[in-house]
Amino acid sequence: MTEYAPAPGADDPLDLHGVVPPTITAFNEDESIDAATTAAHARFVVDRGAHGVFPLGTNGEFALLTPDERTQVIEAVATEINGEVPVIAGVGAPGTRETIENAEQAAAAGADGLVVVTPYYFPIDRTGAVEHYQQIVNNISLPVYVYHIPSRTGNSLARETMSEIAALDGIAGVKDSSKDIPWLGQVIAASPDVSFFAGSDSLLVPGLDLGCTGLVSAIANAFPEIVVELYEAYDEGDRERAQSLQQTLYAVRRAFKQGSYLAGVKGALSLRGFEAGELRRPLRRMNESDEAALADELERLGVLKR
Repeated sequence: MTEYAPAPGADDPLDLHGVVPPTITAFNEDESIDAATTAAHARFVVDRGAHGVFPLGTNGEFALLTPDERTQVIEAVATEINGEVPVIAGVGAPGTRETIENAEQAAAAGADGLVVVTPYYFPIDRTGAVEHYQQIVNNISLPVYVYHIPSRTGNSLARETMSEIAALDGIAGVKDSSKDIPWLGQVIAASPDVSFFAGSDSLLVPGLDLGCTGLVSAIANAFPEIVVELYEAYDEGDRERAQSLQQTLYAVRRAFKQGSYLAGVKGALSLRGFEAGELRRPLRRMNESDEAALADELERLGVLKR
């Protein structure tokens, strides 16, 4: 399956690898879910080489959606992709009971796997974290991927805690967005049977170097071709090309961040002719001057042709 890129872990039944964009949720003008455009975006990234799709991640604005809306998003994406690549759906919540309910709904809606962000808002200790994931895998048969993003959840898992969770039956992988390279490298070494995913566009090549089998890239929502090319170059052993593309992604990432939070992806999609609507309030799209600056920078970098 892979040549130079790390292979999926033995405990990952989906053999998830490569580029897995955390796909967007599209909204109508009244902020209701635009299911057709949400599905079309999943098609957009898969047709451009994505190896999987991850609806209801951070870029999918999952925390701003109701349970019924989450189900609507998963159904739309799963129906559109129809088994072409794995669909791993975000189901995380602050509490264990709610997470299990979300997971049951995601399974019924057609998800192939579940992404479970660590509980957020309330601090949790080691025992609470392990028991949270133990309860989920006890109640759900789909493979579970742990989502570690302490900057958003307020809960950072110690290496020993993550290794204990990774050893649970039913845990298939870990998406790490901590940007803590030593943490990630040591956890990968301690848990070789699960798949790991680099969750920051700034650490795609370094993540592969450490042993990540795949890349969950926000930029891949708007420019999947670039991230797929990076992964393929790495897998072919062309490290020089992969490193060059990583440098391009550093610059694209900076350009995306000059607007309000999460606005870069939908702004860039609009510049490519794909209209995904607004972000749900209180999030907001770039203003005209920010989007013009984004267009100029992406054009200068050679990733956008107008």
